[in-house]
Amino acid sequence: MKKRLYVLDTTLRDGSQAEGVSFSVSDRLVIAAKLDEFGVDYVEAGFPLSNPKEAEFFDELKKRKLKKAKPVAFGMTRRKDISVKKDPGVASLIAAGTPAVAIVAKTWDLHVRAVLRTSLRESLRMIEDTVAHLKSKGVEVLLDAEHFFDGYRENKEFALKALKAAASAGADALILCDTNGGCLPSDIATAVKHVVGQFDCPVGIHTHNDGGVAVAGTLTAVDAGATHVQGTVNGFGERCGNADLTAVIPNLVLKKGLTCRCGRNLTKLTELSRFVYEVANISPQSHQPYVGESAFAHKSGLHADAVAKKTTTCEHVSPDLVGNQRRFLVSELAGSSALLAKGERYKLLKDKDARRKVLRKLKELERDGYYFEAAEGSFELLVRKLLGSYRRFFEPLEYRVVVNRKGDDHETVTEATLRVRVGDVVQHVVSEGDGPVNALDGALRKALEPFFPELQNVRLIDYKVRVIDAVAGTAAKVRVIVQSKDHQSTWGTVGVSENIIDASWEAILDSVEYKLLKEREENTRK
Repeated sequence: MKKRLYVLDTTLRDGSQAEGVSFSVSDRLVIAAKLDEFGVDYVEAGFPLSNPKEAEFFDELKKRKLKKAKPVAFGMTRRKDISVKKDPGVASLIAAGTPAVAIVAKTWDLHVRAVLRTSLRESLRMIEDTVAHLKSKGVEVLLDAEHFFDGYRENKEFALKALKAAASAGADALILCDTNGGCLPSDIATAVKHVVGQFDCPVGIHTHNDGGVAVAGTLTAVDAGATHVQGTVNGFGERCGNADLTAVIPNLVLKKGLTCRCGRNLTKLTELSRFVYEVANISPQSHQPYVGESAFAHKSGLHADAVAKKTTTCEHVSPDLVGNQRRFLVSELAGSSALLAKGERYKLLKDKDARRKVLRKLKELERDGYYFEAAEGSFELLVRKLLGSYRRFFEPLEYRVVVNRKGDDHETVTEATLRVRVGDVVQHVVSEGDGPVNALDGALRKALEPFFPELQNVRLIDYKVRVIDAVAGTAAKVRVIVQSKDHQSTWGTVGVSENIIDASWEAILDSVEYKLLKEREENTRK
């Protein structure tokens, strides 16, 4: 029988401590719902006493109950030299009304003496009193053994006594934490195996990534007997982050053959990853294992040829198992096989002569500074133009951009004037913006949206400029990559010129044309 694992997601608690991450109450609610839908067993919601926003979230969470996942309130053991019944932190855990609570306890004697500044005996009483009190209220108690592996290394006897104090008081699970994130997987495995052999209650693992081995440490802990796994979506967390559940879960399910409730929804993993990035307003990490845009991207002509013949030659799992997709990158390193593989998507490159024509043009353009790996939209337009299936939706006739800086107060006004033909109609529009690119983008939308209202749901999410030939100084060519998105997908387009505005204009035009092309094909399928 396969081992059943339980997964606790702490994105809303530990993940929110990451630099640059700040979740509003509404953000927390939608992420909690998404995690519940994905199938995690526990959603660690935060520390209800830490700030008013946390308290408000717990109040809202009571109104919008999760379907299957258990919300978990996080807190600490009672303070030293105070009755557990009078401790406000413990009281807030009970008031949160969650079916489970997680309490952090010191298991490294250094922290007891240097941070709590109390005796080892009192710290053990703090653990025992808190667990017993919470259990008397009918809640499930998860003990987070803070700095356990450091404590186990420095004073094994005390670290184990701390676990025993929690277990004897009725703790439902003992979670061993690599709080500093510096323990090697081999050391974690040794300690976990010892603890599993000493206690009857479930043992869990919670790792941080300061040594770059949080995922590996989690997997070895499971091998050693841990049945409760903690981490965050995308590895969000303080300092270098926590164990990334988007890597932990597929490794446990696909590689080790273990079962967990969220394993049934593995095909939604990439969607979950990108959803959390979007809510956090952070750009996805393209090279992230399993869920990154580059996780199944093939650039080398040799690899593309192998994958086109048999996918397992260069892919450790099939991308569809985790909701991702295979990509064949086009560049000067690409060969005919890469273009043939792309033919599955574009339906235009089945013919050998067509592939040669496109490959020849591709390499010519890349010599001029174009770069199509991150510009799938521009690549498809290029293919259609070369092979005769391109349709022009509009014709740009003329643009002019004026930047006017007034006086010494640094006030700058940018204005773009644009003439564009749609059918028999010539649109002549003017738009102001925060800089020339923004003004041009605004003018183009103003001219086209009356004819193509679908452009209203397109927004530019990234804009990158790179100097191609630095030796030429201010006369050098620049390459502009624009990332755009609508409600369903994201795409990139590219422009190259000695003039940064011209390069930007080229990329923006491709972005709009690609969107209109997608809409036409979508409507044709319907």
